Amino acid sequence: MPRRPLGRTGETVSILGLGGWHIGKPGLSDDDAVRIIRAALDGGLTFLDNSWDYYGGQSEIRMGNALTEGYRSKAFLMTKVDGRTRTEAARQLDESLRRLRVDSVDLLQHHEVIRFEDADRIFADGGAMEAFVEARKAGKIRFIGFTGHKDPHVHLYMLDKAKEHGFQFDTVQMPLNIMDWHFRSFQRHVLPRLVDEGVGVLGMKSMANGALLKSGAVTAAECLQYSLSLPVSVLITGIDSMEILEQAFQVVRPFQPLAEREMTILRSKAGVAARDGEYELFKTSSLFDSTAEHREWLGEEPERVKQLWQE
Repeated sequence: MPRRPLGRTGETVSILGLGGWHIGKPGLSDDDAVRIIRAALDGGLTFLDNSWDYYGGQSEIRMGNALTEGYRSKAFLMTKVDGRTRTEAARQLDESLRRLRVDSVDLLQHHEVIRFEDADRIFADGGAMEAFVEARKAGKIRFIGFTGHKDPHVHLYMLDKAKEHGFQFDTVQMPLNIMDWHFRSFQRHVLPRLVDEGVGVLGMKSMANGALLKSGAVTAAECLQYSLSLPVSVLITGIDSMEILEQAFQVVRPFQPLAEREMTILRSKAGVAARDGEYELFKTSSLFDSTAEHREWLGEEPERVKQLWQE
């Protein structure tokens, strides 16, 4: 399994990462989930993605069960929390650690930074960033990042907000796929800045949960090859069966980056379908916005905000 540097962290990770959302799906049994995770690690995949909110914690529980019997040492383990306050983020992290059956994770990320106010709340006094920094000092996490899928300008604002506070993220996770170039493009607007600043790039939604394939414009192999040919540290993809795992391995193991001419051809093939973001539903609908449906996950609004509202 090819590996790449994770930004300036000094770590290297497999170019393919296993997505935590798919591993928690109700149609997948607990035993099969454990089997898939262990087969992925045995096959050379090292990067494991997860989140506190996936299927009410079931994804983390399954991953925790898979990481016993020596498998934790094979994994670079990442999870995410939704809390925007110090108290709520710390609570969610501790719950994630219990589910994952570990004392620490390699990477913790602020999940679903999809609104401009997410950055404001995270970096406010008493905000979630305080919990992240405290957790790093306590040895509960090693690296800090954030993820989002809605708008590249929200990502840029989050990076600017961090710079205002003298903070630099270790990683950023975002959609990077064949169609992204043509609509609200993370590749065009965010990726160059991350590369310039040495931030580890975590690509996701290379097939948008299969929506890109329904366009008929591109194949699964083309989607993986395109995203992997970008300057990403790892491409996180959904794997919910041994067959899907093997298909991914068949693309990744012999992988060689596409030439720029080949990338241009693929972008052209997807151009008409990609024009209005119809198949990138995570950008154009609320179907992927779990924190919009569960605002309580974010924690209480700051006291000053509530006071101003009441006044």
